[in-house]
Amino acid sequence: MKLYGIKNCDTVKKARQWLDESGVAYDFHDFKKDGLTAELLERWERAVGWETLLNRRGTTWRKLPDEVRDTMNPQSAHDVMLDNPSIIKRPVVEQSDDILVGFNADEWAKRF
Repeated sequence: MKLYGIKNCDTVKKARQWLDESGVAYDFHDFKKDGLTAELLERWERAVGWETLLNRRGTTWRKLPDEVRDTMNPQSAHDVMLDNPSIIKRPVVEQSDDILVGFNADEWAKRF
């Protein structure tokens, strides 16, 4: 299992704590520090859709110009997420061919 996120994100911290306490092994990739490739982002977009990945509730979204937010489409979302990885909803978990976005302890308890 690989967990992607940002080290200082509160949701990522909760997810990592849950995994540690549950004894679930994982590798952590901080995409703000370690980077995010277009290929990895494309794989996530194909699996869950750009709408699921794009965090419209955070400060990075609110800082985007209105014209960018109002005309968001698959290509512009891809470009924005690649340029601003902090706008991606976190964490993103890859396990085998399964991709999960966000943290929900009840859902995770069923999956892991």
